[in-house]
Amino acid sequence: MPTSAEVDRNKRHRQRIRAAGGEEVLVQLPRETVVMLDELKRRQGLRSRSQVLLQLIEHGRAVAQQMT
Repeated sequence: MPTSAEVDRNKRHRQRIRAAGGEEVLVQLPRETVVMLDELKRRQGLRSRSQVLLQLIEHGRAVAQQMT
């Protein structure tokens, strides 16, 4: 069970994310997908899996827009 200090710290963290225009999302992915994300993160020199996912989503969005 998290302490009240941990709960407060997590709450402030989520508030900072929202203030910056983001939203925290929890997803469940197959282990092999996480391994692939980690490899892409390493190869591209990114700091987080979130950055990899954002790049993949933006690429998919661009492709979808070209198809319309």
